[in-house]
This record gives sequence, C-alpha cells and structure tokens, in this order.
Amino acid sequence: MIKYVLTDIEGTTTDIAFVHKVLFPYAYEKLPDFIRGHLEDIAVQQCLEEVKQTILEEKKMVADVERCIEQLLVWIETDRKHPALKYLQGLIWEEGYKNNSFKGHIYPDVVPQIKTWRSKGIGIGIYSSGSVGAQKLLFGYSDYGDLNYLFDHNFDTNIGHKKEVGSYQNIANHLALPPQQILFLSDVEAELDAAELAGYHTMQLVRAGTPTSKKHTTVINFHQISFL
Repeated sequence: MIKYVLTDIEGTTTDIAFVHKVLFPYAYEKLPDFIRGHLEDIAVQQCLEEVKQTILEEKKMVADVERCIEQLLVWIETDRKHPALKYLQGLIWEEGYKNNSFKGHIYPDVVPQIKTWRSKGIGIGIYSSGSVGAQKLLFGYSDYGDLNYLFDHNFDTNIGHKKEVGSYQNIANHLALPPQQILFLSDVEAELDAAELAGYHTMQLVRAGTPTSKKHTTVINFHQISFL
C-alpha cells in the first residue's frame, strides 16, 4: 500500500523548458553583477570559497572572484550540480520571483491530484537536484500561488544524487517508511531505476519530448496515476 508519493520537479511537475529557457538564462545574465554586488555577504563568500576550492582541485589554479564568475557561468551552461552554484542560483532566482520577472511553472494536472492524495492521508514530498531553497521558491511563487503547504518534505542532492540507490534508501530512512510504501515519480529512467532498486514503486511521467521507458509504468499526466 502506497503511503507516500515522492516527486521530481523538472519534466514531472514542471515543464523542463521553464528551467532551461527561463531560470537558467536569468541566472546566467544576473550572476556576475549579483556576486560583485554581494561580496560582503557571508553566504556569497562561502560559495566563492567552495568554487575556488573546486577550481584548485580540478584545474590546479588559484582563482580570484572574476575567475570564479567565469567558472560559474560555464557550470550553468553545462548544468553542473555544484552546491555553490545551486545556492547562488537560488539567491538570484529569489530576486526574480519577488520582482515578478517570472512565475514558477506547474502543469495544471499536478495540484488537483496532489490535493486528492493529501485528502486520503498520503504524504507528499519533493526530490530534485535543485536546492531545497530553489524548490520552495518555484512552488511558493507559482502560477497557482504559494503551493508549499502541499508538501511534507523537500529533498535535494544533500541527501544523495538522484541516480544513486543509496539516496532513495536515505529518504526512506528519513521518512521512517518501508521503501515498498513509497511511489517515486520522475521523467528520468535512470532515477526511476535507482528508486526501484531501493524497493520503491515507480512511475514515469512522459511529458512532451520525454523518451518513454520500457522498464517502468508510464503515464502522461498526474490524472493517470492510480494507486489508491
């Protein structure tokens, strides 16, 4: 019996184009001036130290602020899941959401179905490569208003990477639930594979442009998900 639904964001609750054509370009454009304008902020300083350390380890170079900015822009282009970049993007996106530069995109089938599950006592959580802060911004400033009240937990890569079995074991332990009572929703087959190996039930959301898995149950929207 399913007692908890864990969902991905990109390509699952949210059009992947919103992330790649709205959020990433916005961060790319604003990041240089944001960093230069917040050099006194402790959080930004800590992020820059993490970037410098990575550059030193990977490129054997001592980086200044401008070199860090250059590297961060490259990481945005390549969608690297570096924790410092994710944190900085969250800060930049927060400004964008608050000044109404954009709203968080949510597919229209998502909210009604989650509300139905909650009314039946099903727990709901998010697991995304985007930081918890970025997750809460997207759902907090969505096309449908603040939706964060719908979610019991938010998980990001601090609990483990999404294609690793151990990440899903860690989440099940955190929830104090047997993996067999958790349903994981994602558009990415490799993530579903890892969740299944951890003992989860899985379903793939096949939105426009998503390659269809031959190993997992597939649905085209949240309305088609049935487990009650």
